[in-house]
Amino acid sequence: MTEIKTGKYRHFKGNEYRVLGMARHSETLEEMVVYQALYGEHGIWVRPAHMWNETVERDGYCGPRFAYIGE
Repeated sequence: MTEIKTGKYRHFKGNEYRVLGMARHSETLEEMVVYQALYGEHGIWVRPAHMWNETVERDGYCGPRFAYIGE
Protein backbone atom coordinates (compact mmCIF):
# COMPACT_ATOMS: atom_id res chain seq x y z
CA MET A 1 0.00 0.00 0.00
CA THR A 2 1.01 3.59 -0.59
CA GLU A 3 2.56 5.22 2.50
CA ILE A 4 0.30 8.06 3.66
CA LYS A 5 0.67 8.99 7.32
CA THR A 6 -2.29 9.44 9.60
CA GLY A 7 -2.64 12.95 10.98
CA LYS A 8 -3.66 16.42 9.87
CA TYR A 9 -3.34 17.72 6.32
CA ARG A 10 -4.11 21.03 4.65
CA HIS A 11 -5.79 20.95 1.26
CA PHE A 12 -4.31 23.37 -1.27
CA LYS A 13 -7.54 25.43 -1.06
CA GLY A 14 -7.01 25.87 2.71
CA ASN A 15 -9.34 23.48 4.55
CA GLU A 16 -7.91 20.97 7.03
CA TYR A 17 -8.53 17.23 7.19
CA ARG A 18 -7.44 14.28 9.34
CA VAL A 19 -6.35 11.07 7.65
CA LEU A 20 -7.89 8.17 9.57
CA GLY A 21 -6.26 5.35 7.61
CA MET A 22 -6.07 3.48 4.35
CA ALA A 23 -8.53 1.09 2.72
CA ARG A 24 -8.99 -0.83 -0.52
CA HIS A 25 -11.93 -0.59 -2.90
CA SER A 26 -13.84 -3.88 -2.58
CA GLU A 27 -14.15 -4.43 -6.34
CA THR A 28 -11.00 -2.92 -7.87
CA LEU A 29 -8.62 -3.18 -4.87
CA GLU A 30 -7.62 0.44 -5.55
CA GLU A 31 -5.92 2.06 -2.55
CA MET A 32 -8.09 4.70 -0.89
CA VAL A 33 -7.39 7.31 1.77
CA VAL A 34 -10.05 7.53 4.51
CA TYR A 35 -10.20 11.06 5.91
CA GLN A 36 -12.38 13.42 7.91
CA ALA A 37 -13.07 17.12 7.38
CA LEU A 38 -12.02 19.23 10.36
CA TYR A 39 -14.69 21.84 9.63
CA GLY A 40 -18.44 21.99 9.02
CA GLU A 41 -20.23 18.68 9.59
CA HIS A 42 -16.91 16.78 9.91
CA GLY A 43 -17.87 14.40 7.13
CA ILE A 44 -15.85 11.24 6.48
CA TRP A 45 -14.64 10.75 2.91
CA VAL A 46 -12.50 8.48 0.75
CA ARG A 47 -10.23 9.47 -2.12
CA PRO A 48 -7.96 7.36 -4.32
CA ALA A 49 -4.43 7.42 -2.90
CA HIS A 50 -2.95 8.41 -6.26
CA MET A 51 -5.11 11.57 -6.20
CA TRP A 52 -4.15 12.34 -2.58
CA ASN A 53 -0.49 12.48 -3.58
CA GLU A 54 -0.99 14.48 -6.79
CA THR A 55 0.70 17.76 -7.55
CA VAL A 56 -1.86 20.44 -8.40
CA GLU A 57 -1.30 23.32 -10.81
CA ARG A 58 -4.14 25.80 -10.50
CA ASP A 59 -4.59 29.57 -10.21
CA GLY A 60 -0.87 30.21 -9.79
CA TYR A 61 -0.40 27.42 -7.24
CA CYS A 62 1.87 24.47 -7.93
CA GLY A 63 2.29 21.98 -5.11
CA PRO A 64 0.76 19.01 -3.30
CA ARG A 65 -3.03 18.57 -3.21
CA PHE A 66 -2.72 17.76 0.51
CA ALA A 67 0.23 18.85 2.69
CA TYR A 68 0.95 17.05 5.96
CA ILE A 69 0.85 19.46 8.93
CA GLY A 70 1.26 17.07 11.88
CA GLU A 71 -0.57 14.81 14.30
